[in-house]
Amino acid sequence: MAMNVSNELSDGLVSTARAGIGDTLRSVVYFTPETFEVLYVRKDLYDDAAAARAAKGALVDVERSGFVDGPAYAALAPDEAGPRFGEYEFTLRVFREGFVGRVVVDDHGVLVTTDEVDVGGFEEVAVTFRKLLA
Repeated sequence: MAMNVSNELSDGLVSTARAGIGDTLRSVVYFTPETFEVLYVRKDLYDDAAAARAAKGALVDVERSGFVDGPAYAALAPDEAGPRFGEYEFTLRVFREGFVGRVVVDDHGVLVTTDEVDVGGFEEVAVTFRKLLA
């Protein structure tokens, strides 16, 4: 099922990803526990929008775990029990031929796929994503 993401949010997420990641950006996908919207796909990746949506839908199904992971990590150690990881910021998955970045805030999130990524640069992108999603 498709959703209607505001133009302001869509534009903010895509422009943040394009500026922070550059030409290696493959896609930007906004998602919730129930649905998702492909906001950007690099032109050389898929023959049509339906193929892109099918591929990204499979990825979103896997990455929805972020709606459970963040609270689970936050609950690992009570405040007084010792070292904590701190607040969840983002997930970066590393594959042989690309990367998947995920940022989840409350009941929605954004995924980006890239050919290459600089972790420090992606952290800056993730901080801006969190602000846009808040």
